Amino acid sequence: MNEVKALNNDHRSVDPAAVEMLRIADREGYSNIWERYEKQQPQCAYGQLGTCCRICSMGPCRIDPFGDGPTHGVCGATADTIVARNLARMAAVGSSSHSDHGRKVAQLLRAVANGSNTDYRITDADKLMAVAARLDIPTTGRQQLEIAADVAKVAIDCFGNQDEEPLVFLEKYMPAKRFARLKALEESLYQTTGAKTGFLPRGIDREAVDILHRTHFGCDHDPLSLVAQSVRCSLSDGWGGSLIATELQDILLGTPTIKSVKANLGVLEEESVNVVVHGHEPILSAKIAEMAQSAENRQAAEAVGAKRVNVVGLCCTGNEVLLRQGVGMAGNESHSELAIMTGAVDAMVVDVQCIYPAIADLASCFHTKFITTSEQAKIPGSLHIQFDEHHADAIASRIIKTAIDAFPNRNKGRVYIPKHTATAVVGFTVEEILKALGGTPQPLIDLIVNGTIKGVAGIVGCNNVKVQQDHFHRVLTTELLKRDILVIGTGCWAVAAAKAGLMDLSAQELAGPGLKAVCRQLGIPPVLHMGSCVDCSRMLNLAGAIADHLKVDISDLPLVGSAPEWTTEKAVAIGAYFVGSGIPVHLWPLPPILGGPEVTRILTQDAKEVLGGWFFVEEDPVAAADQMERIVMERRSALGI
Repeated sequence: MNEVKALNNDHRSVDPAAVEMLRIADREGYSNIWERYEKQQPQCAYGQLGTCCRICSMGPCRIDPFGDGPTHGVCGATADTIVARNLARMAAVGSSSHSDHGRKVAQLLRAVANGSNTDYRITDADKLMAVAARLDIPTTGRQQLEIAADVAKVAIDCFGNQDEEPLVFLEKYMPAKRFARLKALEESLYQTTGAKTGFLPRGIDREAVDILHRTHFGCDHDPLSLVAQSVRCSLSDGWGGSLIATELQDILLGTPTIKSVKANLGVLEEESVNVVVHGHEPILSAKIAEMAQSAENRQAAEAVGAKRVNVVGLCCTGNEVLLRQGVGMAGNESHSELAIMTGAVDAMVVDVQCIYPAIADLASCFHTKFITTSEQAKIPGSLHIQFDEHHADAIASRIIKTAIDAFPNRNKGRVYIPKHTATAVVGFTVEEILKALGGTPQPLIDLIVNGTIKGVAGIVGCNNVKVQQDHFHRVLTTELLKRDILVIGTGCWAVAAAKAGLMDLSAQELAGPGLKAVCRQLGIPPVLHMGSCVDCSRMLNLAGAIADHLKVDISDLPLVGSAPEWTTEKAVAIGAYFVGSGIPVHLWPLPPILGGPEVTRILTQDAKEVLGGWFFVEEDPVAAADQMERIVMERRSALGI
C-alpha cells in the first residue's frame, strides 16, 4: 500500500503498472481513454443531470432543473418524466446485455443435450443435478443429457414467456420472503391506485420490450411507473438472465474452485506468444485457453521461437478463465489499451461488452492482431473471425495460429512489460463458500450474530475515468475490512482488489480482529472474488441462502452493496436488481437522475420503505464506508443482534 501512496500524484491511476504504461503513452503520444476524456471537457451538464430527451424528432429537448429555462419538453414531458425514461432505457439495455449472454449459454446447453454440439460437454454433473432439483425437474433414473435438455428448456422458456406468471428461475431461486413481499406490493399498489404496477418479472425479453414501448413518444409519463418497470426489468436479469448464465456456465465449463493466480500486466511474458482474451462471454475464451495447451499449438509456438502460448485475461471474460482455468489476469477494463502499449501482445481477442473501439487504431501502431469474434460487436479496423459454438475447437485454434503468426513481427525494442503482479486466492462461488463453512450458511450466520463479523458488503463495478483508476475500489475495500465487514464481489472491482494484493492471504492483516481471526481459521483472504459481473447472481444466491435459512427477507440481513467507479448501463441494471432484492446500494460517480427530484426521492428514500433497498451517493470512499457500516449496524440492531 505504500507503493500506492507514492503514486497517488498521478490523477489517472493508483495501479503502479498502469502508471508506468501511462508514462510511456505520454512520451509516445498514444491515444488512451484518459486523454480522450480530457478532450471531452466540459461535458454536457444536462446529460449529467439526465434532463435531455431525444426520443422524437421535435427535440432534442432539455429541462433546466433550476428553473432558469424551459420547464417542459415540446410534448409537455417534465424533467422527472425525462429522467425516469432515460433511466428505464439504461436498465433495459443493461439487463438485455447480461440476459442475452445467458440466452447463448442456454442455447449451447440445449445443443450439447441434443447432440448437435460435440465441442462442449457437461463438465459439472453435480451442478446439473442441483439446478434440476431447484427447478423441480425429475432426475431419478434419467440420463444426464435428458436432464440437461429439460434444464435448457426451462431456461430458454424464461426469455420468451408470454404468460403473466413470474419467471420460473426467479420463483425457484428468489428467497420465499422476498418473493412474497414483491407479490404483496403489486397487489397493494393495484388496490390503492387502480393501476397495474408490476415488480415480479414475467419474461426476460418481455420486460425490456415493455420499457422500450412505455418510453416511446406519448406513452408512460409517470415517474413511479417508469422506475417500477426499471426495477422489474432489472430483476429479470439478476434472478433470470444473469442467473441462467452463471448456473449453466458452471454446468458446461465447470463450477470454479478456490485457487491461487497472478494479476496485473506482469503476467504477460516476453518470450511467449501472448493472447489476451477480453470481454464477457467465456464460451469462446475458455476454448482459447484450452486449445492453447494442445501439442499442435505448443509446437507451432516453439517453431517461431516462442516459449509457449500464454493466454491472459482482461475484464470479465478474464475473470471467467481466471476462476476456472487459473489463467493470469492482465487487468481490468482500463488496462485494455495499456496492455497493447507493452508491445508484447500478439493478439487481443474480444467478444462483447466494455471493448473500446479505439483499440483498433492503437493495435495498428503495433504488430498486435485485434480480433473481434461476435456479430454483436464488430469494430472497424479489426480482424473479424466469427465464432461459432459448433466449430469452437477449430475457430479457437485458428485464433491462436493468428497470434503465433504475429509473434515474429514484434519490435523487441518497443517491448516493455511492467514487472508488477500480485497473488490472488480466487474462486469463491456459493458452493465453495458453503463447503468451507461445512455445507450450510449457519457458521457464517453465527459469526454475524455474535459480532465477530458485523456484516457483508458486496462490491461490483467498472473503471471510470472520472475516478482515479482503482482508488475508490481499494480504499473502500480496506476501510470495510478494518470494520470487520467481510467483502465479496465481482467484475472489474475484483480485478482491482486482486492487483492490489487484497485477495492474498497476507491481506488478513488489514482486517479487524474478528474478521482476521475467521480468515486465519478458514485459510481465506478477507476479500472474496466471486466472478465476473454476470456472476453478481452468485451474491444474490448467497444472500438468498442465508435469508431462507433464517426464514427472513434479504432486506432484514446486515448486507450492503456498492458500485464505485461504475460506468455502464449494466451497472444500472445490477444496482436496480440489488435494490429490488432488498439491498441498499452505494453509487459513485453521480447517476444521471439528479435533474428529476421526484425520481431521486423514489430511488433514495421511497424505495427504502417499499423495497427495503435503496440507492445512496457518496464521493469519498471513507465516508462511503462510514455510511455502509451504519446501515449494517442498523440492520443488526433491527434483528436484535
